[in-house]
Amino acid sequence: MFDPHDETVRRFAAAWRRRDSAALEAVLDDDAVATCDGGGLVPAPARTVCGATEVARLVIEVMGGRADTELTVESVNGRAGLALRHASRAVAVVGTETAGSRITTLWIVLNPAKLTAWHRG
Repeated sequence: MFDPHDETVRRFAAAWRRRDSAALEAVLDDDAVATCDGGGLVPAPARTVCGATEVARLVIEVMGGRADTELTVESVNGRAGLALRHASRAVAVVGTETAGSRITTLWIVLNPAKLTAWHRG
């Protein structure tokens, strides 16, 4: 069964894997917002980031990291979201909200204390 939300998140993941900021922006709503939770333990913006261009830039910056990271589409809070891992250890989990074929909201958890359940192996 086709789920527009899932397909939108998959398109976003594919754009991230290519580190293609224009493709990321194309999947994001013009008024997209992203909120990060670094828990004071890792660098993260203190304020909500707004607008497709700024959110795409943020995603590349905070999730871009190493070339040997793995990004997977997984269930996050019951909907398709993203998990980013390095050496099987989660470094980010992203919840998403969509409207039609665009992402409107990203909740990016970077706080290591909240990611332990997402580690593999």
